[in-house]
Parts: sequence; structure tokens; C-alpha cells
Amino acid sequence: MLEALHFTAAAQRKGSYALPAEFDGVVNESPLHQAVRTYRNNQRHGTHATKTRGFVSGGNQKPWRQKGTGRARQGSTRAPHWPGGGTAFGPLPRSYRTGINRKVRHLARRSAFNARAQGGQIYVIEQLDFDGPKTSRMAELLEKLELTGKNVLVLTAGARREVYLSARNLPGVEVLPYGDASAYHVLWADAVLVEEGAVGGHVIAGSAPKAGAMCTMPVPSPRETKLPAMTA
Repeated sequence: MLEALHFTAAAQRKGSYALPAEFDGVVNESPLHQAVRTYRNNQRHGTHATKTRGFVSGGNQKPWRQKGTGRARQGSTRAPHWPGGGTAFGPLPRSYRTGINRKVRHLARRSAFNARAQGGQIYVIEQLDFDGPKTSRMAELLEKLELTGKNVLVLTAGARREVYLSARNLPGVEVLPYGDASAYHVLWADAVLVEEGAVGGHVIAGSAPKAGAMCTMPVPSPRETKLPAMTA
């Protein structure tokens, strides 16, 4: 059973939180690679284009006659080897759409969460209490959790428009409903802040910190971390 640090809505440490059975500690790297590759391929627009000899203007007649000039025979000034000619085998608009099996996608998502849980990078908070959009409150919350300057993935219990608007202008902060987070989003984040009502699990009894104890997240060494943090 994997554990995560538990915080109140005011970012005060409460103790430890037992993550649900989905966090079984197994990290499958092959599905992770496939899921990340699929996600990034599907982000490509495929609008690259070059002009082949059929799209370049000019070159309707031979530059000189076939024989008798002493020069090599040429049929058009828009051939690829001519200056101003078309491009040979250049990229053309295409679709990079890549599919992935549903079971493989779910396994990759579970592996990503397990990797972040093993690295002590999951923060469970009681509830993100926002009456309306307020960027300063979100920035203050992340500062109390010592997450300022990091890539933070905030996972909410359902769609929370006020939370999304509060973090929209903060660099490196992404807000998604818990069910919409993919393996790529989880691996992109240096820390995952998730609402208690979204992740499930339960509070570990008797795990509250003592008065005056430091409430910092343990930072794993590079050898202990199985998967490095991804960059967008």
C-alpha cells in the first residue's frame, strides 16, 4: 500500500494518506512509452508542406534544344536540381494520428501514478476551497506546499471551473479533472496535487505530525526514482 502526504484545505499537514488499490506500486515502462508517444503524435498538426516540381510556377518549355548545344539535356527549369526548382521527396501535409488500446492506456496511466507515488510526488489535499477565481490564492497555496517553480498537476473531483481559472495564469500549473489525466500529464508534472474526494483511499489513523515537526515532502535520490520528470 502506497502512502502520500495529507494536507488540509489551508495547506497544513495532517498526516499520511493511504492511496487506493489502483496504486499497487507496479511501473510498466513499455505501456508508458507507448502512451507518451501516442499522446505527442496526436498533438502534431501535420501541416508541414513543401512545393514539388508540380507546384512550382514556370518551366513549361525546355531551356534549350535536346541536341547540338554541347550541354546536358534538360527538360524543365523547375526540376529539383535547378535553382528555384521543386523539392524532391519533401514533407507534405499528413495525419500523425496514432491509436492505442484501451487496456494499454489504462495500464500506462496506473504506472504513471505509481511512479509518482513511489517518488513521494503526490500530495493529497482535503478540498480546494475556492468560491471564485483567485490566482493569488492558488499561488499562496502552492507556496505553502513548497511547489512554487515546479510543474504541478492539480487534479480535482470533477470539473472545477473556479480552480481552473485560478491557476490558468500560473506558469507550470495544469488543472484537470482526475478522470481526464493521462499518463503524459502525470509524467510531465514534478508534483501531483489531488483532491481527497477524487483519488479515494483513506486517512491513516495516528499519522498526524507532532507539534513543531517539519512537514516537508521527502525528495528521492536519482537512483531511487525510476522514471525522470518529463519536459513538454
